Amino acid sequence: MSVPSHLVICVGNEGAEDLQVLKVYRCVPDASAEARGFLRVIDDSGEDYLYPESAFLALPLPPALEQQLETLAEKRAGAEIA
Repeated sequence: MSVPSHLVICVGNEGAEDLQVLKVYRCVPDASAEARGFLRVIDDSGEDYLYPESAFLALPLPPALEQQLETLAEKRAGAEIA
């Protein structure tokens, strides 16, 4: 991905039932997958899977905003487990 980001927006979901076009998703860093043209994305199932990089666009955000969103996502995930 040309712009490093932990947040991406889905622009194509052909063959992927757990992705919605125009929805924002979190990426998990995976250099091996990225080298092969894939991103490891936490999809609507709540699990991380590899998807073609071409199905997403990076959402570059100011670091402070990205950190706030990550914190909110972690709190939400923790609440769902409890």
